[in-house]
Amino acid sequence: MTRRLVRPLLLVAAILACTAAPSFAFDADAAKSLAKENDCFKCHAVNKTKKGPSYKKVAAKYEGKEAEGFDKITKNITTGPRVKLEDGTEEDHRIIDTKDPAEIKNLIEWILAQ
Repeated sequence: MTRRLVRPLLLVAAILACTAAPSFAFDADAAKSLAKENDCFKCHAVNKTKKGPSYKKVAAKYEGKEAEGFDKITKNITTGPRVKLEDGTEEDHRIIDTKDPAEIKNLIEWILAQ
C-alpha cells in the first residue's frame, strides 16, 4: 500500500475509533478555523452553494442519517476522492491538513450540525 493511502486510512480508523456515532459536542470556532486554514470556504459556504454544496445542504442530506454522513465526509476530507461539483465537473476533493483525529471529528460534527 502506498504512503499516500496509508496515512488517510490510519486517520479514518482513528476517527472511527474515537466515536461510534457523532456526539455533536463540537467547538464551532475551532471547526471554522480549520476549514478556513484548509481553504474549505473556497468551494463551500454555510448558507449558499458555491463550487460545492453549502454545509446546510450537506447537513440536510444526512439528517436522520448522521452516521452515514459522518462516514462520507470523513472519506471526502481524508482521502481526497473525485467529487462532482455543482456545475457538473469533477475534481479531487481537498484533504484536510491535520494529524489530529479530534480536529477532523470536530469539523465533521460542525458541518452536520448546520
